[in-house]
Order: sequence, then C-alpha cells, then structure tokens
Amino acid sequence: MDHSKASLTALFSAFARAYHARHDAPKIFDDFLAQQLFAPEEFAAFERNLADALNFFDPEAAAARPDLRTALAWVMQGIAPITLSRARYAEDLLETSLQQGTRQYVLLGAGLDTFAFRRQELLQRLQVFELDHPATQADKQRRIARAGWSIPKGLHFVPVDFAQGDLPSALRNSSLDPCALTFFGWLGVTYYLAREVVFETLRSLASLAPRGSQVVFDYLDAEAFIPGKAPRRVQLMPVAAERCGEPMQTALDSSSLSAALAGVGLTLREHLAPEQIQARYFAHRRDGYRAFEHVHFAAAAVA
Repeated sequence: MDHSKASLTALFSAFARAYHARHDAPKIFDDFLAQQLFAPEEFAAFERNLADALNFFDPEAAAARPDLRTALAWVMQGIAPITLSRARYAEDLLETSLQQGTRQYVLLGAGLDTFAFRRQELLQRLQVFELDHPATQADKQRRIARAGWSIPKGLHFVPVDFAQGDLPSALRNSSLDPCALTFFGWLGVTYYLAREVVFETLRSLASLAPRGSQVVFDYLDAEAFIPGKAPRRVQLMPVAAERCGEPMQTALDSSSLSAALAGVGLTLREHLAPEQIQARYFAHRRDGYRAFEHVHFAAAAVA
C-alpha cells in the first residue's frame, strides 16, 4: 500500500455498497448514504472502470459485448457479495449486542463506513470509534466535508497503521472507556496483514475491553491460495489486490481457529462458513449474488 494515499479497496467497498443500494433488490445491506461520499464524476468513473474490468473477471461474458449497465451488473454480482454480507453480519450482531449492554462500537479499518451517519438514532446509546490509516481517514474526512455532513457528537476518529502502529496506545489515548462493553468490527482487513499481526491485533483487543465484549472479523481460509482449489473469482482476489497496491498476505486455518483465538484471550462464539453465509443472506435470490467461496465470518468474545 502507498502509505501516502487512501486505500483503493476502501473506496471500492464503498462503491459496492452504494451501487447495491441504488440498483439491487432485495437489499442484502442498504447503505443509502455511501454514494454521497463520491463526487458525481468520480462515481461515474468507477462505473466505467469496473464495467471495463469485466474482461479481467469474466472474459466469456465480456466476449458478448454487453452494454455498460449490464457489464457493471455482472462485475458487481461477482465481486460485491463479500462486502455486502460482512457489513450486514457485523451490524446484525451489533444490534443484538446492544441488548446485552454494549456501549461502544470500534470499527478497525473503517474505510468509508457510514454507520455513524446512517444510524444516528443508535448514537444515543453508542460511542463510535473509527480506526484507520491516517491517509485513508483524512480522505474520508474530506469527503464528509464535501458531502455537507456534520460529524455526530458520538463519533471519534483514531488514526492508526495496523501493520506498524501501536493499536493499544492509540485506543488508550482516545476517549474509549476500558470498562464499557465494546463491539469491535474488523472487516476486510485480515487478508492484508501478516498472520502474526492479525493475532497480535486480536490479542490487543482482548486486553482493551472487559469480558463479554465482542470481536467480529472476516477471513480467507487456507485453501483459497492453493492452485486448483478455489474458483476463478477467489483466485482473482489476490491478483486484483496486488494491482491496487494492497497485496493479500494471510489466510487462516478454519479447523484451528477456535484454539488460535483462545490463545489470544477470545472465545469463538459463531463461525460462518460460505455455505452458511449463503443460506443466511443469499438464499432465494434471483440475481447473481451468492456467498463468496473460501470467505468466512467469525464472532468471538473476550474471555
């Protein structure tokens, strides 16, 4: 990653949420504010570039020479499901955790997440902390200002570089209450970090919040990087990430995840494999959206 520039994968995730909110039904995840974070010409450029990328993702479909709208729909149905379903999963669990006393929501690698603006009624009960690389966070704040949004009182920005920075110090120096039940959402990040950084981060989270606090994250399983094991769209994930300057580094072993989490002070509460994600969020859809192969969701609690 170019540390002087905002994350391209964060921009793509926001575009995917905006596109889905605008074009698809029923909604897997309705981020009706995401498009406002893009200038109109920038959003249109994303549409053109992704439609042109159909040849990369699906050469056979591209050979049919679809129009821009059709090409873009095919690309999004092939690559957006992971972004939409993990966001839905995290916010579903967050709402349940509020009933159990959660008072703080920490988004690690927040990107262009719109929760604090989209769900302002929940900020009467929650303090929201967005953690991200300083360049990505500065870009987001410029976009918020351009959109004319007001920063909610309960939203706090905490710049941190997960690969090189000191996450515990960053949070301890913020207004995070170490005694309050906390929900940590860590989405779309583990792929890009070394394995030891992933588990050291999880260890830090377990040390920063009281027992019963929760951590939700997504990850690729170990077979994703084995040639011949994964379908084409999964094989293309690291290729596309490399082209964006954000190379993927890590896949996790599903069979040993529970023990690995126990070793850093967390108890695995729920683990969704792709077929379970399919059943929960994609069953009976008539479009091309389906759960991403080899991508898992995990929910753990501080032991």
